[in-house]
Amino acid sequence: MERRLNRKVLLGVSGSIAAYKAAALVRELVKAGAEVQVVLTRAAHDFVTPLTLSTLSGRPVLTDLVAGDGTWNDHVHLARWADVLLIAPLSANTLSKLANGQCDNLLIATYLSATCPVYVAPAMDLEMFRDASTHANLDRLKERGVRQIGPDSGELASGLSGEGRMSEPEVIVARLHADLVGGSKLNGKRLLVSAGGTQEAIDPVRYIGNRSSGKMGFAIAEEAALRGAVVELVTGPTALATPGTGIHRTDVVSAAQMAEACKSAAGNSDVVIMSAAVADYRPAVAATGKIKKKDAALNIDLEPTEDILAWMGAHKPAGQVLVGFALETDDAVANAQGKLERKKLDLIVLNSLQDAGAGFGHDTNKVTLIGRDTKVLALPLLSKAEVARAILDHVETLL
Repeated sequence: MERRLNRKVLLGVSGSIAAYKAAALVRELVKAGAEVQVVLTRAAHDFVTPLTLSTLSGRPVLTDLVAGDGTWNDHVHLARWADVLLIAPLSANTLSKLANGQCDNLLIATYLSATCPVYVAPAMDLEMFRDASTHANLDRLKERGVRQIGPDSGELASGLSGEGRMSEPEVIVARLHADLVGGSKLNGKRLLVSAGGTQEAIDPVRYIGNRSSGKMGFAIAEEAALRGAVVELVTGPTALATPGTGIHRTDVVSAAQMAEACKSAAGNSDVVIMSAAVADYRPAVAATGKIKKKDAALNIDLEPTEDILAWMGAHKPAGQVLVGFALETDDAVANAQGKLERKKLDLIVLNSLQDAGAGFGHDTNKVTLIGRDTKVLALPLLSKAEVARAILDHVETLL
């Protein structure tokens, strides 16, 4: 199975001969789907060039708190950007600074500002690694929650053989993947997620739409990517930015455009989650020019849009998990169960408009999960990120 690590990785490289492995490490991280920002200590420049690492990562390499052109490299912003901070190689000198809070460079300042998981991969010669101060410093980091990868035993730069060799890039990425993604059944799976509402043109200026913000679908896409999935996100008009890495985004406007984009991606998807609030009707004829205001009432003839979810159910490949959403006000559970059966869904998410903080535009939601086994799971009011986790937890049981 393909190993996906859809995370923002801040890679710190310190002054060790093992810094030459940083190029391969960046390549492995990018290959796994990570977005990588490299921070080099000044000493690391003696072992690996910024040009090499910036080329492989696709981002400028940072070293100084204040760059040569006067630009301030904001260590707080860097720390908040990262999903994980990895320092590899970790030299004895940088280890000592981390353990004792000495802050004289961008990497250490970023470490002190980090709230994300921190990993270190020590690399130094045999006697340096055996020294009592080295182990005391590593123990101090461990007490603070820093996670250690390696070192391994093998041939060292001095010609000696023993412990102190930096773990290989593949081993480091495998450890990050195991810790951050774990055994998720979504790892390497292809997911199609629809989000937001659609806009059906009345004329070039006006449209029929709804109040969907897209927040629920975007939260599902982000959580799926964090679990190692390759996500295709099809979204109606929204002000939301694409969440995280591992997500390919397609923007559409109308129901017809959403149908086209979703149909194109559905056949290759292991899981389809249709959370978009697609318009049920559209103007039968859209005016080519702006309709002028008149004293007489304006009548607009409507026609139904295509039922995308029903098409998905009718054309569902064997083994695919199909999830739909429902928004009901009367006989909600019964109506949602009927929709699940008619459209051949594996799971339906029943949205609430009856509770404060739930529904369109909020950062929270209150939903009920209904499966083909007729089991009904009513969730309390949660953040949409928590709702996304609950939905995907259920999806994993169906894979």
